[in-house]
Amino acid sequence: MPGPVDWNRAERIAIAVARRQPGGGDAETLGSTDFAAVARLAEDRVEAETGLRSLLGDAEIRVVDRAGWIRANIASFRTLLEPVLTKWVGGSKPGRSWTGVPRAVSAQVAGAEVGVMLGWMSARVLGQYDVLLGSAHGASGDGAVYLVGPNMATLERRFGFDPEEFRLWVTLHELTHRAQFTGVPWMRDHFLGLVHETLKLADPDPGRMLEAMRDAMRDRDAAKQRLRDGGLVAMVSTPAQQAVFHSVAGLMSLLEGHGDVVMDRAGGDLVPSAQRFSQVLAERRQRANPMAKVVQRLIGLEGKLNQYAAGEQFIAAIEAAGGERAIDHCWTSAENLPSLDEVRAPGLWLERMGIEPALSA
Repeated sequence: MPGPVDWNRAERIAIAVARRQPGGGDAETLGSTDFAAVARLAEDRVEAETGLRSLLGDAEIRVVDRAGWIRANIASFRTLLEPVLTKWVGGSKPGRSWTGVPRAVSAQVAGAEVGVMLGWMSARVLGQYDVLLGSAHGASGDGAVYLVGPNMATLERRFGFDPEEFRLWVTLHELTHRAQFTGVPWMRDHFLGLVHETLKLADPDPGRMLEAMRDAMRDRDAAKQRLRDGGLVAMVSTPAQQAVFHSVAGLMSLLEGHGDVVMDRAGGDLVPSAQRFSQVLAERRQRANPMAKVVQRLIGLEGKLNQYAAGEQFIAAIEAAGGERAIDHCWTSAENLPSLDEVRAPGLWLERMGIEPALSA
């Protein structure tokens, strides 16, 4: 019996889409860099800056091409989505998907949609730490740090980046995420719990989706905000799903903003070009063509990009009030994590934590 997604088709289409984009035929592996040494240096720097060190040992850096990144993410998606997809299949008629379309056709359509999305994203990702990727590949469960060689090499050539600086800078960001998830003992389980809760609340009933679309049309301002925060899925979400989305968005804003702050600070004297790297990448996002911006918004990538800025602003605000280690309150327990509203209005979080804003001179 075919599953809800034709994953083989997704992989084929994603790789084809990736190859048609600029740099898609570049098999650059960044072989001039000793990434084992880079990882050791980056982990030491991250620990010195944050006080966090992975409890699972040294990190492994894997430099991959776009096809390798695509395959890793498909394996991750399958691991993550299997429970909810199995539930949906179990509730549909034999030989038919929940939409009434023959299951084989529905699976191919879903595979094509996933493939186009992953193929498009594969040309834009520089690095990734994913708590699921390690288990998907039979590793120790601590996840792997992936650097997409062709994309990094393309930026280095186009903007004249110093390769050793740029590669260390990106590695610092991804290893900060690894430290967050494996240096804070409860973080991984908490994050995965939120993801599983989101999936558990997912309702494949077309009637429910139409109802959500009608709600969105009645309150367009709220719908637009949900679209900016989480893409099309968030726009048609139920109130229960929206609550979970807000928890996820608040957490990811904190972690992404923290990753950017630590990346720049931990690099220090070793990455004197950090400010230029940040500026170039920010301008690159802003210059995305209109169609790319539409895609970013629909798949929720715009929300992810906004998380960087919101998280950095949150960290700046709480450090101004409570000092550079104010963020340590967040690592104490899940209850201390900021909500999305608190990320947007840090004073709410400071009040909840009992931190008095510093008096200006």
